[in-house]
Amino acid sequence: MFNINDVIVYGSNGVCKIEGIENKELMGTKKQYFVLKPIKNNASTYFVPTENNRLLAKMKNLLSKEEINELIDSMVKEKANWITNESERKEKYRNIISDGNRLELVKMIKSIFIQKKEREASGKRLHASDERFFRDAERLLYGEFEYVLNLNEDQLMTYIFNRIENSNK
Repeated sequence: MFNINDVIVYGSNGVCKIEGIENKELMGTKKQYFVLKPIKNNASTYFVPTENNRLLAKMKNLLSKEEINELIDSMVKEKANWITNESERKEKYRNIISDGNRLELVKMIKSIFIQKKEREASGKRLHASDERFFRDAERLLYGEFEYVLNLNEDQLMTYIFNRIENSNK
């Protein structure tokens, strides 16, 4: 289970610190809640009921540096599967963002990135919804990478590109 001061990933909200556990009464029912503060946006607070298994499943331990390196290395190997049906693609991407499965986020980022490059080569832009999904997936995945590796955004991108380049040798 989780403890006060643990740093975790909470669903699509990214990296959060468990600030405490509080009892709150809502609509006449008293429940215990984890109090989560996002690392990058300390103005927000999330209250997660300690008895709500669906919401607790969205609380995940951070990846280790080794696990992050494995994910980065997999970026080269993973197939980019573009879903041509826009409504199916949106539904799939919504589910990936909501679930926060890191490997699925990698696949999604790669698929959208390749599609973006192909559209740019033909003078077209990526659909706004795909741009938004791309940014959300990067924010989730790279936010965790930055925290664990103790890097800023620019340093992280250099780290990723160097790692990918070295894995191709």
